[in-house]
Amino acid sequence: MAEHFVQAPQWHWYILFYFFLAGLAGGSYTLATMLRLFGADRDQAIARMGFLIAFPLAVICGILLTVDLGQPFRFWHMLVNTTPGEGGPSFKYWSPISLGSWVLLLYSIFTFVSFLEALRNRTSRASAGVRVFNVIGSILALFIASYTGVVLSVSNQPVWSDTWTLGALFLASALSGSAALLSWFAESRSETNGTKRRLLKADGYFALLELALIVMFFLTLAGAGTLSVALAGPWSIIWILVLGSLMLPIAALFRNRKAYDRATDATMRLGPAGSFALIVIAGIFLMRLAIIFSAQSS
Repeated sequence: MAEHFVQAPQWHWYILFYFFLAGLAGGSYTLATMLRLFGADRDQAIARMGFLIAFPLAVICGILLTVDLGQPFRFWHMLVNTTPGEGGPSFKYWSPISLGSWVLLLYSIFTFVSFLEALRNRTSRASAGVRVFNVIGSILALFIASYTGVVLSVSNQPVWSDTWTLGALFLASALSGSAALLSWFAESRSETNGTKRRLLKADGYFALLELALIVMFFLTLAGAGTLSVALAGPWSIIWILVLGSLMLPIAALFRNRKAYDRATDATMRLGPAGSFALIVIAGIFLMRLAIIFSAQSS
């Protein structure tokens, strides 16, 4: 049985939405870069959409973190040393909070530049310099998408500190949700049907990885003796919904191509409340909700 010596940080809705939107911001930028680098000309419209999405999501993440501080007008203290006689940037590479703050700031700059480039470049492929810029931005994006899970793992909180899976789980789910989100945008364009198909196929693989990591998450908690905490009360129902949301992209992945297209097209047309994208994204949100709140209710 794992031992824990700290009180819960009492993170609530601001942090939950930050963890959720940071994943979509990082995943969207990464997938947009992959479409730009490896996609055909017809994929560039959705790549552009990914860059347009990433910047406002990054801005919202910054706002959520700032408000959660309790004294939002002092947010800059996380970046600047305010100790008398010791001014200058405050960067502590050993501190997950300090490191995350700086990477989020740097990533926001990259998303802003890519946002402006996407507004200007509507149809043509990007130059080599822009593609290199996107690759660097994607490294930061992957950090942002996985960092939130890592922050939980390095705590001494029950559930969070009892597993090594959270960073990878948050990253896999972020990529899955972003693939579903971008495929939703591709649905409205007849010329991007191929892009949609590739994104949905990628979503199936991301969902498979996510499912494997959830299994490992439960196994590691069982070994630490805290699985009952993660599944107590309503959390078991939440996890059933999460697993159910994964079945849609996974099942579609293993259909033959004709049935796969028919299944995904029919699901996409169910409307906002039941669309493929919203089912997948809702599952990702619920997963983060269960992980964050179950550990703090113990």
